[in-house]
Amino acid sequence: MMYNRRRVVITGLGALTPVGNTVAETWEGIKNGKNGIAPITHYDASNDEVKLAAELKNIRLEDKLEGKEIRRTDRFTQLALYATDEAVKDASLNFEDIDIKRTGVYYTSGIGGLETINDQKQRAMEKGYHRMSPFFIPSSIINLAAGNIAIKYGIKGPAISHVTACASSTNALGEAFRAIRDGYLDLAITGGSEGCVIPIGIFGFAVMQALYRGDDVSKASIPFDVNRGGFVMGEGAGTLIIEELEHAKKRNAKIYAEVIGYAATCDATHITGPDPEGNGAKDSMLFALEDGLVNPNEVDYINAHGTSTPLNDKVETLAIRNAFGPHAYELNVSSTKSMTGHLLGASGAVEAIITTLAVKDDFVPPTINTTDLDPECDLNYTLGKGVAKKVNYALSNSLGFGGHNATVVIKKYQEEE
Repeated sequence: MMYNRRRVVITGLGALTPVGNTVAETWEGIKNGKNGIAPITHYDASNDEVKLAAELKNIRLEDKLEGKEIRRTDRFTQLALYATDEAVKDASLNFEDIDIKRTGVYYTSGIGGLETINDQKQRAMEKGYHRMSPFFIPSSIINLAAGNIAIKYGIKGPAISHVTACASSTNALGEAFRAIRDGYLDLAITGGSEGCVIPIGIFGFAVMQALYRGDDVSKASIPFDVNRGGFVMGEGAGTLIIEELEHAKKRNAKIYAEVIGYAATCDATHITGPDPEGNGAKDSMLFALEDGLVNPNEVDYINAHGTSTPLNDKVETLAIRNAFGPHAYELNVSSTKSMTGHLLGASGAVEAIITTLAVKDDFVPPTINTTDLDPECDLNYTLGKGVAKKVNYALSNSLGFGGHNATVVIKKYQEEE
């Protein structure tokens, strides 16, 4: 059954990031310009070209997960369950009081169970394939983050994983938003997770010349800087609870902000590089604004994909200039990957959370450690320190290998439209 466009609000948040193990810790770290990048500890990388990553710190999965959840799942699913626990509690959800058939899970990952795949391959080579774990396949496939969340909370609506590389969780959020806005669902758990700071993951990107190879944490992730040399891989998870406005009001839920627009495009140009003209990213932003009935001149802040790679940053800058014209120089832009590193498939969800809090708290987070702007990157990237500023409308951009572009528009919540 179809309805008129319904309002969709954000009522719960959960985050597990390199700068904090909760939403509050993450947001405090982001506001204060905390650098989550450090030497790799998950394995000995002291003699490797790539020595840095944005790992989680002092995380105790057993604080929120049962033993069997840890034993039978890959790290990306564990992180998803951990962040979702916080979001569900933050939203004060009681699944006995909501229609579980009109509740969905839109949760994803960019790579999924790479750690499990690597470990089980080694085990098979050492002991024989018949000695692999029976949980190998269920642990490694990307949809099992969504599947395990649905199982844990008894959710009977769609449980879907949209996989578009580093745009994955922005697509997940956007598609969940559409399902609620168009009347198919009342509530959704959405987000993304990633946990592959392991040699095969790091070296896989390193041989593509995609990663920073030095050992200076203050020069590792410097989006839009002329000296940028690649991204820093991170790990983590972000979960958002979104629901139809009247559904939220009926259960007296607190409301962070409103999701009002979404779009996705494909460059159809190259398997890893963006369209040099930035047309796909430009269209993604403009289509999302059109979807949300927002004039480009109303946008106050853009959380950029901003990976600190030579191609991404100048192309995304070009796309913003072409989408917004003169207003591109009036709005604030920042790349919070300068602090969190690149969380791959989880980045869109974590950055949507950051963007939501920027709108709620009227605060634009900074781009840290960028000091010498590339001449082709000439926008206001909010360098060094965050800025207190009225933020009524904000965009969060995600761009992924394969030419995938996704944008969500988040608006300050007002009781009446």
